[in-house]
Amino acid sequence: MTNPVDDSPAPVGKTINELSVSELSGLSEREVIKRRAAGEGNTAKLQSSRSYRQILQENLFTVINTIFFAISLVMFRLGRFSDGILVIIVIFGGVLVNIYQESWAKHQLDRIALLNRPKATVIRQGRERQIDPSEIVRGDILLVRAGDQIVVDGQVVGEGRMEVDESLLTGESDLIPKHTGDPVYSGSFCVSGTACYEAQKVGSETVAYKLMAGARMFRRSLTPLQVEINVVIRIFMLIACFLWTLVGISYLSSSYSVNEIVQRFAVIAGLVPAGLLLAITLAYGLGAVRMVGQDVLIQQANAVESLSNVDTLCLDKTGTLTTNQIHLQEVYPIGISEAELRERLGDFAANLGTSNRTSEAIAAACPGQKRYLKAEVPFSSARKWSAVAFDDADRRGVYLLGAPEVLLTTTGLLSADMTDYIQSGVEQGLRVVLFAYSPNPTALHADEFLPQLPSELVPLGILRFSDQLRPEAYETLAGFAKAGIRVKIISGDNPQTVAALAKQAGLSGDITVISGAQLAQMDSAQFAQAAQSCTVFGRISPEQKAMLVRQLRKLGSYVAMIGDGVNDVLSLKQANLAIAMESGSKATRSVADIVLLKDSFAALPRAFLEGQRIRNGIQDVLKLFLVRTFCVTLLIFAIALVTDSFPLQNKQSAIVALIGVGFPTMCIPIWAKPGLLPRRSMVRSMLHFVIPATLTLTLVALLVYLFYLVVAVLDLPPGATLAQVNHAIPRSALVAILVMGELLLIPFLKPPTRAWVGGEPLSGDWRYTIVALLLLLLYLLIVAVPPLRRFFELYPLDPIHYLFIGLVAIEWCFILRLTWRTRFLDRFLGIDLR
Repeated sequence: MTNPVDDSPAPVGKTINELSVSELSGLSEREVIKRRAAGEGNTAKLQSSRSYRQILQENLFTVINTIFFAISLVMFRLGRFSDGILVIIVIFGGVLVNIYQESWAKHQLDRIALLNRPKATVIRQGRERQIDPSEIVRGDILLVRAGDQIVVDGQVVGEGRMEVDESLLTGESDLIPKHTGDPVYSGSFCVSGTACYEAQKVGSETVAYKLMAGARMFRRSLTPLQVEINVVIRIFMLIACFLWTLVGISYLSSSYSVNEIVQRFAVIAGLVPAGLLLAITLAYGLGAVRMVGQDVLIQQANAVESLSNVDTLCLDKTGTLTTNQIHLQEVYPIGISEAELRERLGDFAANLGTSNRTSEAIAAACPGQKRYLKAEVPFSSARKWSAVAFDDADRRGVYLLGAPEVLLTTTGLLSADMTDYIQSGVEQGLRVVLFAYSPNPTALHADEFLPQLPSELVPLGILRFSDQLRPEAYETLAGFAKAGIRVKIISGDNPQTVAALAKQAGLSGDITVISGAQLAQMDSAQFAQAAQSCTVFGRISPEQKAMLVRQLRKLGSYVAMIGDGVNDVLSLKQANLAIAMESGSKATRSVADIVLLKDSFAALPRAFLEGQRIRNGIQDVLKLFLVRTFCVTLLIFAIALVTDSFPLQNKQSAIVALIGVGFPTMCIPIWAKPGLLPRRSMVRSMLHFVIPATLTLTLVALLVYLFYLVVAVLDLPPGATLAQVNHAIPRSALVAILVMGELLLIPFLKPPTRAWVGGEPLSGDWRYTIVALLLLLLYLLIVAVPPLRRFFELYPLDPIHYLFIGLVAIEWCFILRLTWRTRFLDRFLGIDLR
């Protein structure tokens, strides 16, 4: 892609891009006002998140909420107002918390969208001006440079040239060259070059409007953890439906009252662990609040969950490990004097229409003057070189700056001293580039628009650039290692340079280096092996970078990608988690899930650990939910089979759920510790804890229920029938053993001492045990206070009975610990936890 202009002389001191801008004066303010009044403004609003109405609908009108609401209405009709109110408080109280959390998230997402909304550079009355895209009108002339987003549909005008990434619209990663007369579409990005385009379609008329509106809306994408939890909830929904069917049949075939049937419906509905989603929401909300103080801006709802799953982090050298503050350290002239080399370098940098950090460093060290510019090829990561063509007497020819191995394909071999100079710079972690020359000013043309390297280049000099490591780089890489995360550095620079900088930054382990040229020669199997085993990838094109990220995902890794340049957009979109620097291009910030404010690279290890902490806490919560739900489900079947009765009333089930599971789950995610979990199914990994606890607690609870049922039968007066048995006694005993058993599971879940180690490794944290003791005291307070006891429909058992049930619960603890430590059920089920 060259930038040809007319052969007529141009005013000295103007580059091709400045010529384009000056010749395109744009609209006047009067024309802008007139067109906006005529409805030709870019006023269509892109919704950045769900509306409050959508949030209310999605949280209120769910299947489980409808069921509970129907049950509460029936209870009100039967005069059981306290039961109806309890259902509303327990279920809809959680819904209200969820609505508040998501409304807060909407507010944050809207604020983020406003802060990161791309600005547009418009030319009006011959002057550049930064405006909000909503101020654009049809006919405006807009200027785009590398990294800028194209915000409305239009057509390229003037003499500029650029390469555009339209993958957000087409899904294709190829860069599309654009020149005068070519169409451009909103949602695409300028990757290299500079050009102007005229706005032809604005607002809702743009081709990409619907696509971009959908892309910017709140994404209701479920995280891996939520997917597995949804499976669990749906399984219990099926079980609940099955039990409801059985209860309905029993109502038709027996003499149960409507009140009894409704009670059973309510207890069965409580088996569905709807509180799990609330626990996840609260845990994620807490994590988001903690990350705000760490300069980590969450742009997608699933970013926290993604952080907890990341095991591979891909990053670029420039802008992440280094500060991207490049300085020209020294030059090595070839065939000319150093003064002459610096003069030509100065002219090269002074006439580039699209500058970058390297050309800026040259311009700072080597002053130059404007020349008659015939053509320009902007730098791109795919080409790895840039060029300008002069056509005047003093500086006629093409000057190129790029990777030595690329330019050497047409310059021939360098001397041994020159090669050693390049290699020594690479080993020091310096950026080394070659400056070359061709006397033919038209040598860049392959055809009208595509650039090519001149066939015979003359090397003029070798340049060394230093790039300072970020002060926090060493500590950050150590933090990644602590979090159990592999680091892979993928860069367009020389692989040996990148490896040297990685070692300086403290990247531990054996660093295996590979180049993009080597990858290009590999078949798919070799490429997959290299992606898995290599640490540093150098001279990588944007397409190869995206392929590496995609390959790592295919190999089972959960990949996070950090980028700051336009060349990182393709790979960011391939990653499980896309992370952008705040100072990076608009393109990278637009596609990122997380933006590192203040370019705070050091915040990432803490953010990863936070994500792991949240996931581990949620898994602990799920274990308690599963034990409680499985246990009550089995008791319903067992007690119905043995005694033809139902184990619990609605309020009794509620107190078991609240004290045994509900209140503990408020603390467990907060105190959870980080750590990378084994890469296997979450449900499978919990079988070791859940199945022994469920089966043993169900058996003990059933025996306690039957024991007190026998006691209630023996207490019947002479002549009474079994139908007159007071089921409040065995039900109250069942509530007591379930509450005590579930609370005793908490020290097993987080063992404070080795005596409690069985189902889980030693925690040493006494806070969980203290919470369990406090909740036990709360339960004893409820049974001791008559109004509270009557509200929950508990029978006033004597203190000796609670002591007896407590001793049974302690004996159950020893049995459960023995089951865990002998791994009897694990071996029977074939569960391998190593």
